[in-house]
Amino acid sequence: MNKFNISMITIGLAISFSAVAEESMTKEAYKSEKGRIELEYKSDKDKCQSLADNAKDICKAEAKGKEEVAEAELSAKYKPSKKSSYKARIAKAKADYKIAKEKCDDLSGKPKDVCQKEAKAAMTAAKADAKAQMETAKEN
Repeated sequence: MNKFNISMITIGLAISFSAVAEESMTKEAYKSEKGRIELEYKSDKDKCQSLADNAKDICKAEAKGKEEVAEAELSAKYKPSKKSSYKARIAKAKADYKIAKEKCDDLSGKPKDVCQKEAKAAMTAAKADAKAQMETAKEN
C-alpha cells in the first residue's frame, strides 16, 4: 500500500511538472507552431476546392474555424492568462457558430430558422460559459 501511495505521488508530480513545462513556450516554438497552423489551414482549405455549393462553404468554415481556434489556443499557451483562455473559448464558440450556420443553409423555411436560432443560442451559451469560467478563475 505504501509503494502505491509513493507511485501515485510520483505520477502526480510528473504530471504537474509536464503541465508547467507545456505552459511555458519559447518564441521559436511559438513561431514554429504558428507556421504549422497556417500550413494546415492552407491544406484544409485546398481540400475544399473539390467540393461544390454549400458543402464547400461548410468545409471552408470548418477549416477557418479550426485555424482560428488553434491560433487562440496557441496564444493561450504562449502567454497564459485568464483573458487568453477566455479568448480561446470565445474563438471556439464563434467557430462552432459559423459552421452550424453554414450547415443550416442546407435547410429552408421553418427548419432553417430553427437551426439558425439553435446555433445562435449555442454560441450565446458558450460565450456565457466562457465568461463565467473567466470570472470564476479571477476569484481563485
